[in-house]
Amino acid sequence: MNSFGRIFKVEIFGESHGESVGVIVGGCPPGIELCEDDFMTDLTKRQPGQKGTTKRIEKDIPHIKSGVFNMRSTGSPIMIEFYNENRESGDYEQFKTKPRPGQADFAADKKFKGFNDYRGGGHFSGRLTVGLVAAGVIAKKILKDIEIKTRILEIGGSQNYQDKLNEAISEGDTLGGIIECFVCNVPIGLGEPFFDSIESVISHLVFSIPSVKGIEFGKGFESAGMKGSEYNDTLLDLSGRTKTNNCGGITGGLSNGNQIIFRAALRPPSSILKSQMTINAVTGKEEELSVKGRHDVCAALRARIIIESVTAAGICDLLLINRIYGLK
Repeated sequence: MNSFGRIFKVEIFGESHGESVGVIVGGCPPGIELCEDDFMTDLTKRQPGQKGTTKRIEKDIPHIKSGVFNMRSTGSPIMIEFYNENRESGDYEQFKTKPRPGQADFAADKKFKGFNDYRGGGHFSGRLTVGLVAAGVIAKKILKDIEIKTRILEIGGSQNYQDKLNEAISEGDTLGGIIECFVCNVPIGLGEPFFDSIESVISHLVFSIPSVKGIEFGKGFESAGMKGSEYNDTLLDLSGRTKTNNCGGITGGLSNGNQIIFRAALRPPSSILKSQMTINAVTGKEEELSVKGRHDVCAALRARIIIESVTAAGICDLLLINRIYGLK
């Protein structure tokens, strides 16, 4: 499905090389100040330009089609559209018969019986994350004092990753990376166990971002090798503050008053300039494949704001659910 959320609902639409992409956000309370300029700071953070990012530059001007009147949300669904103006669809013609290793080309062709838009990855493209960023802007306005920050922990296994990037670029290869996210000022008790625990909601949204293959909260996988006496976070006062934060600010699926911390692992982008082998979908024979087009060397370079945005959307949905119960 292309939608997420119980109250703050996010639905994305479009294809990488279609006319446009965008998002429909439902459940936004009326009266929230909103105009096109409000989106530009976060949208700019997603834009390519730095070394190692795609040379496909889109203006990403948000066109608000509904749900806003006199610069205020009306309470009806907000539709935001972004036009695709920098398309070079011919670069992708060969993928109709020669699926790229690691991409959705083969599986999508089977699932949609050959009717899927394969240009630039179609609906599976990272291009659609521009709508997620737009949804995050709206969510942040509702969250107010809740603060979300991210940082790149490493790329290609290295914290000092510039040399790694240069090497991958010169070789026509790609790299993975890890992004860490911090969420501050979250009220205690946010989350709806079991299936809408705060980890479940955040994870569901983060995994919707192309290239994300793993997530951990707090000590995460490291906790599997710890003793309970080492892992347990000792309460220090009635605000919920603890001596350590091994659980990443979440206990029993609920926010516990401490900073929420998680890390997301992004795999290397599959579209590489190096020659690879694939299977011809028509003949069934193995063939060599050289991928052309404009692609990121490392998705982590532009994914920080996307992770912030989906986190904001998930927490916003949980916050609005809490308000139904009369909680702040």
